[in-house]
Amino acid sequence: METKMVMQRKQEEQSSQMSHSMQLSSQIKKRTFTSSDEDASYSDWHPIIPADLMSVKEILNIKNSSRHRTWEILQETMGADEEYDREKWTWFGNEAESVEIDVIRNQHVLRNRVDKMALRRQAEKKQSAHMKYLERLSQKAPDFTIPLRAHTVWEGMTVILSCSVQGCPPPKVEWYKDGEPLITASQPWNYSLQKSVGLWLLEIRRCTREDAGEYKVVARSELGEATTFATLVVNSCQGAVAGSEHSQTTGLQQHKEAQFDISFPPSWVKEGSSLSLQCTFTSALLPFQQDVGWFRDGVQLQQSNNVDMKTFDDKAVITVMAAHKENEGVYSARLRTRDGYEEHRAFVYVKDASAAVLGGPASPLAVEVSDVNRDYVFLTWQPPSADGASPVEGYYVERCDLSQGEWVCCNVQIHKMCHFPVFGLKEGALYQFRVRAVNKAGTGRPSKVTEPILTADPLEHTRTMVVKVDRGRTITITKDELEGRVKAPFPPTDVRACELSDTYVVLSWTEPEPRGREPLTFYVERSLAGKNSWELASLDMVVNSPRFPVFDLVKDKQYCFRVRSVNKYGVSDPSDQSVPISLGEPQAVPPPPHSVMAIRDTDTSVLLQWQEPKDKLNILGYYLYYSEAGKQEWKTVNNKPITATRFIVHGLKTWKEYVFRVKSVSRAGNSRYSDGSHPIMVKSAINVPSSPSAIALLLCTGSEMVLGWRAPSSNGGNPVRGYYLDQKEKGTETWREVNIKPAKEKQLKVSDLKSGHFYQFRVFAANAAGIGKPSDASEAFLCEKWTMPEPGCPYDLEFREVRDGSLVLLWAAPLYEGQSPVTGYVLEISQGNQSDNWAILTAKPISETHYKVTGLQTGHTYCFRVSAVNNAGVGRASLPSEPVTVQTQPGTKEITIGVDDDGFIFLGYEAVGMNDESEFLWSKNFTEPTDSQRTKAETRQNRSVLTFTDPSEEDLGLYTVELSDNPHLSSSYDFTAEDLEHLKELSWQVRNPLIALKSAWQVEVSEQGSVRLWLQTESLSSSAELRLVFNDREISSTPRCKINFDRAKGLVEILFDQLSQEDEGSYTAQLRDGRAKNQCTLVFVDQKFCEILALADWKRRDIQRKAGPYFKEFLTWSVNEDCELTIQCKVTNTSKDTSFKWFKDGVEIKDIAYDQTSGVSSLTIPQVTKKEAGSYRAVVSDSRGEDVSTLELLDDEYDKLLKQLSEQCALSAGPLRIESTAEGFKIYSSLKYYINFLKTSWYFKGRKIDQEARTKPGSSMQKVWVEILNPTENDKGEYTLEMFDGKETHKRFYELSTDAFTKALLEHQRLKQLAFAEKNRARVIKGLPDVVAIMEDKSLCLTCFIDGDPAPEVFWLRNDREILDQTQFTITKESKRTSITVNKVTTEDSGKYSIFVRNQYGSETVDVTLSVYKKSEKPPANAVELG
Repeated sequence: METKMVMQRKQEEQSSQMSHSMQLSSQIKKRTFTSSDEDASYSDWHPIIPADLMSVKEILNIKNSSRHRTWEILQETMGADEEYDREKWTWFGNEAESVEIDVIRNQHVLRNRVDKMALRRQAEKKQSAHMKYLERLSQKAPDFTIPLRAHTVWEGMTVILSCSVQGCPPPKVEWYKDGEPLITASQPWNYSLQKSVGLWLLEIRRCTREDAGEYKVVARSELGEATTFATLVVNSCQGAVAGSEHSQTTGLQQHKEAQFDISFPPSWVKEGSSLSLQCTFTSALLPFQQDVGWFRDGVQLQQSNNVDMKTFDDKAVITVMAAHKENEGVYSARLRTRDGYEEHRAFVYVKDASAAVLGGPASPLAVEVSDVNRDYVFLTWQPPSADGASPVEGYYVERCDLSQGEWVCCNVQIHKMCHFPVFGLKEGALYQFRVRAVNKAGTGRPSKVTEPILTADPLEHTRTMVVKVDRGRTITITKDELEGRVKAPFPPTDVRACELSDTYVVLSWTEPEPRGREPLTFYVERSLAGKNSWELASLDMVVNSPRFPVFDLVKDKQYCFRVRSVNKYGVSDPSDQSVPISLGEPQAVPPPPHSVMAIRDTDTSVLLQWQEPKDKLNILGYYLYYSEAGKQEWKTVNNKPITATRFIVHGLKTWKEYVFRVKSVSRAGNSRYSDGSHPIMVKSAINVPSSPSAIALLLCTGSEMVLGWRAPSSNGGNPVRGYYLDQKEKGTETWREVNIKPAKEKQLKVSDLKSGHFYQFRVFAANAAGIGKPSDASEAFLCEKWTMPEPGCPYDLEFREVRDGSLVLLWAAPLYEGQSPVTGYVLEISQGNQSDNWAILTAKPISETHYKVTGLQTGHTYCFRVSAVNNAGVGRASLPSEPVTVQTQPGTKEITIGVDDDGFIFLGYEAVGMNDESEFLWSKNFTEPTDSQRTKAETRQNRSVLTFTDPSEEDLGLYTVELSDNPHLSSSYDFTAEDLEHLKELSWQVRNPLIALKSAWQVEVSEQGSVRLWLQTESLSSSAELRLVFNDREISSTPRCKINFDRAKGLVEILFDQLSQEDEGSYTAQLRDGRAKNQCTLVFVDQKFCEILALADWKRRDIQRKAGPYFKEFLTWSVNEDCELTIQCKVTNTSKDTSFKWFKDGVEIKDIAYDQTSGVSSLTIPQVTKKEAGSYRAVVSDSRGEDVSTLELLDDEYDKLLKQLSEQCALSAGPLRIESTAEGFKIYSSLKYYINFLKTSWYFKGRKIDQEARTKPGSSMQKVWVEILNPTENDKGEYTLEMFDGKETHKRFYELSTDAFTKALLEHQRLKQLAFAEKNRARVIKGLPDVVAIMEDKSLCLTCFIDGDPAPEVFWLRNDREILDQTQFTITKESKRTSITVNKVTTEDSGKYSIFVRNQYGSETVDVTLSVYKKSEKPPANAVELG
């Protein structure tokens, strides 16, 4: 893009300065100061031409010279102004030349210094590396070339203990005495420690008894440690040995180093849970063994927040606080020994945690962050092994800014590959990342979060250089400082694609130099390849790093990209465009492995091998899966990909068959399953047997010996086929074979021996895998004829049925009986592994060759031996048995007794582990074989059954069973007479079985009125038969009576569409299924039949009723809290033509409420009286039909209503209150309203108040009270009102206290006075109407009656003025009566006339209006006409 510039003086100066700056930059190729071997060629420099020889314009016209774009700008500027003063340019050229020469000179000097320093650093670095290499070659762990040796000296002598140690780096040497550090400085007169050329000398002067003891020297370095010991014995002059206790212990021997004892087995832990592994040692760790190392997959583990490692005296423990899939692998504990290292290892499996959603996938693993920039990182991870209910469709990537603590999803669409670029991060922020897998069920659990990642510029350190100067000072130089006055950045370079996927491309480029001394951002532009139509790819995104992911590219199209640098001074020119870039091809999932083969390993593990696929590129490892044969219930073995092609699968069940298959794992996902392996039964692989033991001499004749021995402790997984015996004479070294053919028994006769010679023997055991190792050589046996009177030793001691607290001991009778037959045996016991302290086990000799030992302590170890007894006494004891721990082994089974499906009594035993050639050996009383005529033994897999053909009392006794190649797996059962009686009864039931009934005959009526008779048994076979009998005749299915028989469910049904009288009777179902049978009878008569028949008829009619409008809820009544009676019903299936009416005793009720929407209609009666009793009827009808609901609110129903109403009235009763009256007190309770059905009683101080002269109970519609007349002090106390509603009694209480009584009494007295005054006051009691009409000229007489004590005064008023005129008005006054006469009234006499009476208690006025009308007029309508 061309640049247009306006020629102005300022712009000319700026352009000239920029041109010269760019020229210098292009000439000297400004460098970061490293060394000359990294310097670029200067062949393309511009020549430096003095300004007096060439002008700047001429310089600009030089052909074939490399120019920057700035030079072109300057040339355009010069061409635009030809009149520019040449002298100005000459001056500028001179100045530029001078500055340029100075800059170049300074750069050369500085670069020479840098070169020298770089060479010096390189030499120092090479020298240091060489020294380290030599040091590594010479490194050696500490070792004592001359160890300490023991000394014995007399008291008072001087002794020197010396040793020589070597090692590189030189080890630190420490001296100890009796385990405590030896501090020579505390006793300088006694101890002197010297070192000379690797030889350490400890001089002890004038030895005393305190100096005796064990001295130890420990040499330590970072490579390990070594130890040497010696004992100093100090003898006293009296001959006593001081410190002898030391000389009797270790002597010249070193302390025994610890070894692994009990170590951790393969373990399983759930994701997110804690894991602890522990290994114990045979003894306390020696000082050089304290550092026990822990490793996972060969990488040493370090102490961290999630890993805690502790070492104790005799054990080491590692704890993983929260286990993740990344923690799965082979864990090993490494223990240092004098010969090197001893290591124990086991695999730790991390199981998937519970799914976040049902059927959701497991969590991904191994999330790693790479290519960290200021706003960009690149994530990779591995897919999970468990897809869930459907295959994994993709992943969601989440990030968390630790300053905010919130997880945010980075991708909107599911991303399928196991890698993803994350863009748009904040610079200088700490982030953590995690990934979730997604399938159709939803989003799975998140992976383990990554360690915090700090976003920063990874190239920041390359722009800074520290130069050392004299006296240790340094100078820090940055690239920006060497860029001169350049402000606008140069364009980036090397634009390329660093990551390609089928959904995105990550662009990468090199930042420009110079950068412009300001922070840089970038614009990314793109264009279709071959077209020059550039568009902004970054849009409104700020690109801070030289990385940018592009997601919106179109597949199968090629794009070119270029980048511009941006700082605050401007935007650079675009970079060179990249080569055409397009989206990559979708990465296919890898092919599965093949040739999966399972090989036996142990009784709980299998060795799995497979062949990797031909195309193994990008395969990260393999996931393994297993299932029991025939079940197709696949489970994952490992949750972390295995990189090898073989693996030992642990945790399997013995004697179960398993199938295995494998998946390949890559970033594109998991492959499909490989073909399954052949089924394999889990049991131990075959090895040679271990060595026999306990060789004993059983008989000697002088030239022959009979030897016996103990079977090997392990047969190698295959029965022992025989034994081989070697012999040699005492004092010789050559062993000679005794037998060519293997001996089948654990004893052998050796012939051709020399009397009086001593012989030693050893034994080999052999099985199908080969011959095992020989036993230890026996003691030397003297070949001499036995003539002692006592019997020889019993032999072949064995254990059976080792359980908690007990065991059974077996032995063989001695071959040599002595002078008389053996009469019994004496048993001895010793606790612990050593056979030192023997105790007699039985008080009397035992006649049998077996004995059950009880009362032992569980978990303790014991040894036993047996001696035979005859008339001469007790013979030689047998060799001690092997130590046995009295404890029930996990999974131990016992003999079970029962009856089989054919009714035979059997004994059954299931072995925990057995081989293909293992056999079950049944015996009776441990010695007698079972009678094949009375019993039959059968074996299926690992279970054996002994079946009795015809059991009787002859078969009673103790039965035992054991495995031929593993007698420790044994059990016994005492078959008693009680067992025989019980099992015979059970056998009869099995041979004559009954079909079990789940439910006897049931009768059901459907909503449509059909009737169903049914019964159900247990599930029957397809050959089961049914016979139905009705009233002694067999029936079958008919259109009116259908019969169904579902054998799988055991269901028998009889269906009647319409039950009738002819169906009354008894129904019997007779069932047979093989040998099993049963029958069940239903007596369907009388009341039960009638009830079902009526119910069926009613339901059919009800179906017809509901064809039109009908009552969904019939008329019912209820009483609410306000004591209102509500009668309500509900109709449905109505239409606009439906008529709905209510009637009471045949009279229609109008004032009802009816909501047509809900169908609810109600009648509310606020107050119930006797007139509410009656018959209520509601009728709903239209053209489709009619339905009626009736409510008889009479007799008992009406009484029931009154009871409920009484209850509500009683509940509505308020608390008792007191009211004063003129007569006394009234204690009352207010109710909603009161009815007579509610019986009330009043009590005073617990005594009922009856109708008396002073107490009067009473009631009204809203009140119940008791009136107390003329109250006195005796009326104070508690008053109780009891209200009985016919069911319950409701009570109210009132306490008439002194204060309440006083207040009420004062009020009573006041009211009493008011009542007296009211009674005696003057009043008009009757006589005067309100309006009087009279015709003109007639006389009017108004008379009224008065009352009052004393007699009241009487006054007549006219228009409120007293009448005094006696001519026209005549007033008469009597004691109780007064009158006024108006003579010949005229219209003027019309008006208001009043009578006013009064006495000392009060007064009263009564008014009458007089209307006088003429003869031609009519009197007023509301007036009383007089005259």
